[in-house]
Amino acid sequence: MNGGLKGISSMATRRVLAELAADWQARGGELVAIESVGGVDAARRVQAGGEGFDVVFLASGAVDALEAAGSVAAGSRVDLMLSGTAVAVPAGSARPAIDSEDAVRAAVLAAPAVGFSTGPSGVAMQTLFERWGVAGEMKSRLVQARPGVSVGMLVASGEVALGFQQLSELIHVEGIDIVGPLPPAIAIDTVFSAAVVAGSPRAATVRQLLAFMASPQAAGAKRRQGMRPLPCKETP
Repeated sequence: MNGGLKGISSMATRRVLAELAADWQARGGELVAIESVGGVDAARRVQAGGEGFDVVFLASGAVDALEAAGSVAAGSRVDLMLSGTAVAVPAGSARPAIDSEDAVRAAVLAAPAVGFSTGPSGVAMQTLFERWGVAGEMKSRLVQARPGVSVGMLVASGEVALGFQQLSELIHVEGIDIVGPLPPAIAIDTVFSAAVVAGSPRAATVRQLLAFMASPQAAGAKRRQGMRPLPCKETP
């Protein structure tokens, strides 16, 4: 119907949503056009209204905030996938130990520059630095990704020696080596969810789309894009 569904998402999910939307359409679903921007900007635009969005894809906390503000339909949130934060270094450089919290802290303190994102993982990393009591010491060596520049790009260019970002944002970046995920004690996992934007005339269709995106049929695409399906009980 006149262009199909219109959605908005954060940059972290753009690749997996593109694959899922294509799969949905290949199975006979309607066209889905999803604009990917910064998460804060996406939430602001949905809350402002007036752009005709039918569905929004953001971190679960951001979706909850939109629901509290009346910007998405009450009770329409669907949790889709989990994204873990990983550690990256420039390709070919030494890989630090990251098998424990102490090891990660040591790697951070030893790095001449450390990159982190503006998204949920970046906020969590800043909180972690504060808890470790190293935020002040690290201030001059911390580099937050600028608009249009990912943490992976900072690592690949050599601007930072150590980068922390969601795995889904790192796996497609050339010029870096992914050391691995953060250890369980300090794991930073983000659940990405979706909801029907309040006032959308296509609510029923959006719910069908989200049911597909949360189904076992969507699990393969999530794994290929560095995400984990929910609930996190994966089968081979």
